[in-house]
Amino acid sequence: MKPRFLIPLGVFAALVVVLIVGLKDSRTVGVLQSPLVGHRIPDWSLPLLNDPNRSLSAQQLRGQWYVLNFWGTWCYACRAEHPVLLAAQRDARVQIIGVDWKDENSDALSWLAQLGNPYAQVVTDKAGDTAINLGVAAAPESFLVNPEGVIVYKEPGVITAQSWKREFLARLPPQSTVPAAAGSGS
Repeated sequence: MKPRFLIPLGVFAALVVVLIVGLKDSRTVGVLQSPLVGHRIPDWSLPLLNDPNRSLSAQQLRGQWYVLNFWGTWCYACRAEHPVLLAAQRDARVQIIGVDWKDENSDALSWLAQLGNPYAQVVTDKAGDTAINLGVAAAPESFLVNPEGVIVYKEPGVITAQSWKREFLARLPPQSTVPAAAGSGS
């Protein structure tokens, strides 16, 4: 075999290796990993949707697992995610705290009355400051927070039935259930 044939063969072999590595890593390409995962959730305190004179905070939720789900009535993807959240709420493995992002309260209350309310509590982030502090790029986005207040997972998009099981439930302790005091409410 002459050496001039080895050069194209070497180039072909290098391309095959690059393609194999690229395909292997393609599932994570374009997915922004949150720098907050593995760190304590930034302090937040937001007014309740159904009673703006009262608030809910990260400090009040310390000691329990919860999912912080950012959504809006203007968000088409949030509507697609909603049935999964309703099923998750019925499963009662972890409470879901809804953050109504940049909406009018009346619109959000109407939306939840029409579609059902999967949330243990709903707070409002009209100015978007909490969303900015958490690095939320677009709705829906969700954070799984452990009892120590550490973010253990961030879903940067629609929660599907598969991602709920694979990414959220798989991280919970086996005996985890929603605390009795946390009921479905707004």
